[in-house]
Amino acid sequence: MTNHAYTKAGVDIELGNRVKAGLPRLLAAARRPEVLGKVGGFGGLFALNCRRYRQPVLVSSVDGVGTKLKLAFAMDRHDTIGQDLVNHCVNDIAVLGAEPLFFLDYIGTGKLEPRVFEQIIRGFAQACAENRCALIGGETAQMPGFYSPGEYDVSGTIVGVVEKSRIIDGRRVRPGDVVIGLASSGLHTNGYSLARRVLFDRMKLKPASRLAELDRPVGEELLKVHVSYGPLLRALSRQSPSVRSGRGAVKAVAHITGGGFIDNVPRTLPSNCDAWIRRGAWEVPPIFEVLQRGGRISDAEMCQVFNMGIGMTLVASESDSGRLLRQIRARGHTAWPIGEIVAGSGRCRVE
Repeated sequence: MTNHAYTKAGVDIELGNRVKAGLPRLLAAARRPEVLGKVGGFGGLFALNCRRYRQPVLVSSVDGVGTKLKLAFAMDRHDTIGQDLVNHCVNDIAVLGAEPLFFLDYIGTGKLEPRVFEQIIRGFAQACAENRCALIGGETAQMPGFYSPGEYDVSGTIVGVVEKSRIIDGRRVRPGDVVIGLASSGLHTNGYSLARRVLFDRMKLKPASRLAELDRPVGEELLKVHVSYGPLLRALSRQSPSVRSGRGAVKAVAHITGGGFIDNVPRTLPSNCDAWIRRGAWEVPPIFEVLQRGGRISDAEMCQVFNMGIGMTLVASESDSGRLLRQIRARGHTAWPIGEIVAGSGRCRVE
């Protein structure tokens, strides 16, 4: 059946159906045994194996990738955006100790472009497979007149599970504990409104511009994929009991997203503790130095807008921290002891 009137209005249902017909092939690797049914139903089915848990707690989160999309539009490169979104969502629940179970995506656009759609979905599927997370369903909305030509928006919802007794909630954090920083790949998915203003409006650069400080064009630097720390945290939870308590060595975890250190680290602290982050304790990627200099941005604002090269922080006792660092580095992640926990009122200080 041909929907001439709807097609003339800008919504091509038949095109949407043809594009979605390729989803089973794209999503073949992004499955788990618990998934029931097929992609394309009104709802995704997932049979949680409750026998693996004494008290399973479901953990969920929803997010987008913000104005990083503007770089994808400018460079006509869309495969990394899907990876960014999945990895960001995985990290948001990993801070609580959760294993990701399934992910659902939303894509809204004025006109569906099959090539772009396939790149985005391929990114979703790749990241879901790497995180052992099922891509169980989603929604693609054609909304002519709502988006500028060639633009779209994406968001995602993730659901995971954690044993109630193994939730990482920061309650065991004490003064004297060590803050460990895990290296980011760059900006990840935050601070792009300011970064674009500095680089493209103020410094008059283009995505293809090269700077002596960077080993790749500016656009490629900004499109680096948001690192997923989920597999690392799951491995640490299996092999890292505390030498003192026998419980998990990781006491608190913060995903350093919008709000930087200043707003994110306190979300994991008891009300009687502060985190003291030491400047110079880690290698700050050159892109942040370019942004600070080009935008004349204060140190305080840099640490509240950007991750400054630290994508996630962990808190562990001093006696456990050395072993944790070795385990983290053995799994291919760069990490440093970047601070300590002191008595305070639940704030983060970068000094």
